Amino acid sequence: MSAVKTAAREIIERLPEDADWEDLMYQLYVREKIEIGLQQIADGQGIDHDEVFRQLEEDE
Repeated sequence: MSAVKTAAREIIERLPEDADWEDLMYQLYVREKIEIGLQQIADGQGIDHDEVFRQLEEDE
């Protein structure tokens, strides 16, 4: 079974019984964005916290 199908099943199992399609779609969207972010970090595309703070200070 693929990792995506496994993750989708886990998300579905964690949803409350009264969940609707919008709840499911939101959880899938969030999971996708987290996976993309983790892959970007693994690929060295992340930004160090100190750099983020420097950029924020420059914008002020």
